Amino acid sequence: MHELGIAASILDSVQAEAARHAGSHISKVGIRVGELSGVDSDALQFGFECLVKGTDFEPLALEIEAVPRVQHCSCGHEFRMTDYDPHCARCGEFMTQCVSGDQLEIAFMEVDE
Repeated sequence: MHELGIAASILDSVQAEAARHAGSHISKVGIRVGELSGVDSDALQFGFECLVKGTDFEPLALEIEAVPRVQHCSCGHEFRMTDYDPHCARCGEFMTQCVSGDQLEIAFMEVDE
């Protein structure tokens, strides 16, 4: 379950940000999880809640945004890839490039001062 390690890394980032803003309270952290990242959002949410419970950060909320896989074609068309088919719906090109869906990143933190 690598989601627990990811949750711990997110919490480390929150702790570092909280240290930079002494006297404030971080109430929510938002992350983007791409469908190609291999991360189970439910397991990540559960692991995060377990790590936060009983700490100074409770009730810190984790908001997870699922990001779909998007391909870009040389014809300029961008499309959501379905059924593992990278063919462009507009021109039929097979060699399209993944431009979204592999990310795992912190998007925001809500800080109450």
